[in-house]
Amino acid sequence: MLTTLTFILTTLIAAIVGILIGAIGIGGVLLVPTLTYLLGLGIHVAIATAMFTYLFSGAVGAIEYARQNSIHWSMALWLCLGGMPGAYLGAATTWATPGVILEGVIGLLVLLSGVQALRGPSTTTESVVNLKPMSLMAIGLVTGFGSSITGTGGPLVLIPILIWMQVPILTAVGLSQVIQIPIALLATTGNLTFGRIEWLIGLGIATLLVLGVVVGARIAHRVSRVALKRFIAIALLLVGAAMLVRTAASFV
Repeated sequence: MLTTLTFILTTLIAAIVGILIGAIGIGGVLLVPTLTYLLGLGIHVAIATAMFTYLFSGAVGAIEYARQNSIHWSMALWLCLGGMPGAYLGAATTWATPGVILEGVIGLLVLLSGVQALRGPSTTTESVVNLKPMSLMAIGLVTGFGSSITGTGGPLVLIPILIWMQVPILTAVGLSQVIQIPIALLATTGNLTFGRIEWLIGLGIATLLVLGVVVGARIAHRVSRVALKRFIAIALLLVGAAMLVRTAASFV
């Protein structure tokens, strides 16, 4: 039974996750543990339910970033084309395997990307790196699969990759908003085929995420690019370390 304290904690965490997704793209990694430990959902159902909520956070995030001209649409198209099959495949894999090894790999990627972002030049340049369509589709495929199997939405996998490739930080976050939509759609389709979703919980969480995303997106466009990149780097370091610790703990 949902207690008052559990309800308050879940509401607070969901709102914070939304703000983080809107501001720096990274935040969805907190949602699955919340659904699992606070609401008592099984890990696979928690992942499926979280992926459903990203339909809404992604749509609102994309609108907010598009209003600020922070989305490179040609890049977004190719990323989404690669992300869709990856997301469906990831959803199918989620219900067949624990995904511990993959989470460890993603955790390492996230941690190293945080280090790279901190060490990289503090620049405010807005020039977009010219990535070829096939490269973007491959990135999208990896993002879709990794996000779907871990329930992290898309930004947690995509942003570290784009940071490595020197994509401007607001462009990277804007692209991460867009890619949530096809990944969530295809992952939800796969999860309905291979498992189940807690709809009422998902809709409640989605409402809180949407409110948080609006606030977070506006924060991102009001702080300096250097400060935003530094904050994202620190978030990547913390999340990557936490994922590696959780992966290591599962083998103990």
